[in-house]
Amino acid sequence: MQTSEAFEACLPFVLREEGGYSNTPGDHGGATNFGIIQSEYNRYRYHKGLPIQSVHAISADEYREIYWQSYWLPHCPELPPGLNLSVFNINVNAGPGRGTKLLQQALKITVDGMWGQQTAVAVKTLDAEDIIDAIHAFHDAERGFYQAIIAHDPSQKKFAADWFGRNDRCEKASLALASQKGAQV
Repeated sequence: MQTSEAFEACLPFVLREEGGYSNTPGDHGGATNFGIIQSEYNRYRYHKGLPIQSVHAISADEYREIYWQSYWLPHCPELPPGLNLSVFNINVNAGPGRGTKLLQQALKITVDGMWGQQTAVAVKTLDAEDIIDAIHAFHDAERGFYQAIIAHDPSQKKFAADWFGRNDRCEKASLALASQKGAQV
């Protein structure tokens, strides 16, 4: 499996937040282990030519490869430290692509969920102060995302404390990474 120093710096935070196995009633993801839902694990094993098994049995090598391929790539490597953690974390928690939308919102560019020229240029032109501002704006947008979920489906309110707490912890860890390049979170 491929990896990078930045991925390795961000992965421990996501693993702590995701924890181990869960199958919480009302969670739209269903059975989940280390943030990987059963249907995603089934697809992964199918494409590898492996028999389907419970996500409860996922190995560290498997979830690391899924994180790398499905949530880190293709755009987290292009992001500066801190912002990469914010995007990676929400991609795992809310699905690939959510990070691009929230990033675009934070950078005040067209929000279309597509990583095109406008997004690439906006990211490349960030200076140190802009990165800090973007992290704050990103996590404000993430809070709005969770509020919208709850407004649309009040049954999801039971997850609010976890979502908002994770968002706050990620914002703090992202700011630490942004101020101390290469710091572990």
